[in-house]
Amino acid sequence: MITTPLTDAFVRGAAELENTARGVRPHRLPAWVRTRFPDPQLMGAESRPSGLRLVMATAARTVELVSHPTCASYRGIVRPRGSVDLVVDGELVASEQLDGGDQIEIDPLAGTPELHAGALCTTRFTGLAEGDKVVEIWLPHNETMDLVELRTDAPVRPVESDRRVWLHHGSSISNGSNATTPTRIWPVVAARRGDVELHNLGFSGSALVDPFVARVMRDRPADLISVKLGINVVNFDVMRLRAFVPAVHGFLDTIRDGHPRTPLVLMSPIFCGIHEDTPGPGGMDLDALAAGEIVYTATGPHGTAPQLTLRVIREALASLVERREDDPNLHYLDGTRLYGEQDAVTHPLPDALHPDTAAHELIGERFSRYAFAPGGPFAEQL
Repeated sequence: MITTPLTDAFVRGAAELENTARGVRPHRLPAWVRTRFPDPQLMGAESRPSGLRLVMATAARTVELVSHPTCASYRGIVRPRGSVDLVVDGELVASEQLDGGDQIEIDPLAGTPELHAGALCTTRFTGLAEGDKVVEIWLPHNETMDLVELRTDAPVRPVESDRRVWLHHGSSISNGSNATTPTRIWPVVAARRGDVELHNLGFSGSALVDPFVARVMRDRPADLISVKLGINVVNFDVMRLRAFVPAVHGFLDTIRDGHPRTPLVLMSPIFCGIHEDTPGPGGMDLDALAAGEIVYTATGPHGTAPQLTLRVIREALASLVERREDDPNLHYLDGTRLYGEQDAVTHPLPDALHPDTAAHELIGERFSRYAFAPGGPFAEQL
C-alpha cells in the first residue's frame, strides 16, 4: 500500500490543517478565531469536519483512511457514531461507521466532561472500479477527526476544481445534527445537487451573529453565500430585537466589505414548534433524560423585556432585507419554505429541535430547487 501525506491539496472545505501529535486536524475556523475566542461549544463544533472531504484522482481499488476520531456523548444516552462516506465520480458508493478513538462523556446536568481514550480507527473501502476516477472521502459531520494516514494500492494525485464555491453559515442543523452520514446533511445534499463546492460554516449552538464569523466570511473566497440565523439567538436567549437587527446589519455589512456583489441569501429558521411563540433559553426535558432520551424544550419567558421567538425573528429578517433594497444581490428565504409546520407532522423533529436524515434530505432538496434553479439566486449566469 502507498501512504500519501494529507495536505491542503487533498482537503476541500477546510480553513486550515493543524499538525497534531497524531497527524493533521482539519479546522473550519482559522487559528486567530480559535485563539481569541476559545469557547468550548464553538471549538467543539468548528473542529467537526462537516462538509469536508478528501478529493483525489486515482486508479486505486482499495483506499484506507487511518484516523483518530473524538466523539462527544451524554452520559446514559446512546447515539450512533459518525460515519465516513465514499463518493466515486460523483456517486455515493459506500459508508462506513467509525470505531475507536476518544470519547468525551458529558454529564448532561452538570456539564462536566470525562475523557475515555481509545485506539486509532481504520476505515477501509475495497472493490473500487478499475481505471482512473475521482474519489472523495467525506469526513464525519459529528466527530472531530485527526487524519493519520491515507493508504491506497495505486498512486493518488490532487484534483483541481472549477466549480463555484458556496460559503454557508448556520447552526447545528447546518452542522448536520441528527443526520446519519456526512453526505446526507442538508447543505451537502444541496451542494451536490447544485454541483458546487461547499465550504460549511454551520456550527452547533454557535450561529450567534458573531462578528468574527462575518470577518472569516468576508475574507474567504466565495461565489455564492448564505447565512442562516435565528434559532441559536432564541434558544440561548442572547439578544432582544433592538440588538439583534443592528447585529445582523453589521454582519451583512462585514461580508459585503469582501463580497460586494456576490449572491447572498439570508435565511430565517425552519419551523420548530417549541420556539415558534415561546422564547428561550432552551433546555433538556429532564423526564426524557431520565428515560435515556434527549428532547429539547423552551423555558421562557423571563423578565419584563419582550424576548425573541422564531416568528419575531422571521418578521425582523424579512423587514431587514426589504430595507436593504440598494443591494440587488441580497435575497431573503423564509426557513419555513424548507421545513414548515406541516412537515413537522410528516417528518417530526426527533428531539423537538433537529431534523432527522429524511428531513435533512428534504431541506437540502428544497433549498437546491430554490437557489440553483433557473432564476434562483444561485443560478449560473449564461
